[in-house]
Amino acid sequence: MSIYFLGINGVIGSGTFLLPSVIYRDMNLSAVAVLLCTAVTVSMIALCYADLSSRFTGSGAAWLYSYHAFGRFTGYELGIFTWFLGCCTLSAEIVALLTTLKSFLPIFNDPLAYGIGAFGLILLFALINFFGRGLVKLVNNISAAAKILTLIIFIVVGVFFIHKANFSPVIPQAALKGPMPFLHHFGAAFTPIFYLFTGFSFLPIAAKQMNKPEKNIPRVLIAVMVSVTILDALMMIVAVGLAGTKLGGYSTPLANALGLAIGKWGYAFIIFGMLVSIFGVAFSASFNTPSLIASMANEHGMLPKFIGKKNKHDAPWVGIILTSILSALFATQSYLFLVSCTVLASFVQYVPSILAVVKFEHSNEYPTHGFKLPGKYLIPILALLVSCYMVTNFTAKTLLVGTVVAIAAAGAYFFIKTDRSYEEKHSKWLAELRLEGKKLK
Repeated sequence: MSIYFLGINGVIGSGTFLLPSVIYRDMNLSAVAVLLCTAVTVSMIALCYADLSSRFTGSGAAWLYSYHAFGRFTGYELGIFTWFLGCCTLSAEIVALLTTLKSFLPIFNDPLAYGIGAFGLILLFALINFFGRGLVKLVNNISAAAKILTLIIFIVVGVFFIHKANFSPVIPQAALKGPMPFLHHFGAAFTPIFYLFTGFSFLPIAAKQMNKPEKNIPRVLIAVMVSVTILDALMMIVAVGLAGTKLGGYSTPLANALGLAIGKWGYAFIIFGMLVSIFGVAFSASFNTPSLIASMANEHGMLPKFIGKKNKHDAPWVGIILTSILSALFATQSYLFLVSCTVLASFVQYVPSILAVVKFEHSNEYPTHGFKLPGKYLIPILALLVSCYMVTNFTAKTLLVGTVVAIAAAGAYFFIKTDRSYEEKHSKWLAELRLEGKKLK
């Protein structure tokens, strides 16, 4: 159950509460259909992760899978991009938290107060991770339960105040002028909706800290995707039914929509639920991201050993400091730009992971432990096509940032002094795994 709540916390975050207005502006009520379509496509990628997580028990997720499938350099690049993804996610949640606070605390409209708030939150998360990592499970469970409860109450209460007239128009007039405008509007809605689901990839990162991860993670991934899809679809329908065309103009759409229905108490309730929810996701990201970069140094020697150092509380303190610095820099950017960077980093880790599924399915090099994809290559191929479609929706600025990260990481790879003895120390173990796979095949 704690792993399920960790997954819920990673997926349901600021986007669920802040992006419905952006999504509505592009597709109106038909945004619900786009959401369901996106959920199905993302679920195919999640199923690939379920397959991979059933093969490995180590921490690291995407970079670990790519390392075993395509070698050291690919694993290293994926590890850096997944760390970049974690920092973007942490920064996006902090920006979202401060954006929410702005709606009733005008002091955060001042750039100085905003900067102090962002830096203070990053410092708070770092301190908790330094000294109180035992709180992670408790905070995750409370936050996940709070956000599920907030969404359920929004849906159950809001459904009694829906106005059917608000469901018109179903599709924006601008999108009906031809196939190209429609595809443009669809793509513009697809990226922020995709962000609503990206957090599932963080679930296997801390696999070593879970009980029976090769059996529990696949089950939880499927349960989380089903739960989030149902909640998000119902949430979007109710939000449109409550606010109609006004929804596109709100900075805190769910809070404003329920406020229209039942007054300031509805607004205050959603704001409180949002703050707890966003805090939980940011806290989860601040925990997983340093663990990722530490695992690259400790488990496979891809980074200098000092990056994986831990204190007496078993906290990767160097990783926490590096994550905090990069996240503080990203926190100066806009929320939508950080969302776009997060989706780009997700795309970069999805493609090699999907290809790893195809390779392992063909060679049976690393057998699964209880979960196997149906249809052999069908789901990975469909997931790959969806991932490639995402590229068409990125801005030039986002693609530039991704290119800079890739080139900088590649350049550093050849100069960073790392421990390359992992392959030698574990060659016998790898040979035994391959032999086991061949026997099963």
